[in-house]
Amino acid sequence: MIDGPVLLAEALDAGVVVTDVFATDDAPAPLLDRAERAGAAVHLVTPAVLARATDAVTPNALAAIARRVEIPLPEAVALAAAGPLALVLAGVGDPGNAGTLVRTAEASGAAAVLFCGASVDPSSPKCVRAAAGALFRLPVAGGGETIEVLEQLRGAGVTTAATVVRGGQPYDRADLGGPLAIVLGPEAHGLPDEVVDAVDLRLTIPMAGPTESLNVAMAGTVLCFEALRQRRAAS
Repeated sequence: MIDGPVLLAEALDAGVVVTDVFATDDAPAPLLDRAERAGAAVHLVTPAVLARATDAVTPNALAAIARRVEIPLPEAVALAAAGPLALVLAGVGDPGNAGTLVRTAEASGAAAVLFCGASVDPSSPKCVRAAAGALFRLPVAGGGETIEVLEQLRGAGVTTAATVVRGGQPYDRADLGGPLAIVLGPEAHGLPDEVVDAVDLRLTIPMAGPTESLNVAMAGTVLCFEALRQRRAAS
């Protein structure tokens, strides 16, 4: 489900196959024409119907249905191996955080995002909205148990790094040169011990104040952009 004109335009720009568009009278006509030329069926509906069909708090003038944009796990592993950076979401359950991390991954030059374990469905409406178009452009894979995914990455020559609240190497002193996969876990409890034990690097973000840890999307953003900073410094 694609919610709103901006996301629909992003999807069309990225070549995503849009099958249906449901629009009210105030939807932008040029965008509807463009969607129709791309092969979508356009349906005019009342605002009340559109509001019932989406989960947005403030419904937009249109919503659309598109084919899932997802690649097989082996392809995502190969992209991660080519570097410089990939994200592994291992049990990230909040769609807003997951979508924000996909957006962060694209912004920091990541090659792919791998959803594994009990992570949210990357195509859930809130995740699509939070990704702000990045989900249509960045290779995303879903499925597989976390340990299995980590083993495949290691076998492909990718260094894996996990965030831990304490006891890890300070993130800004670690070598985050690629190919690197940053592993992020559930919001409430973080990564399970068996996953932390299976990675190559354990990273901690030092806190100056009494806050124990950051939101998973914020922590992932800090690490992604530190990896980008190191790449830029090296070049």
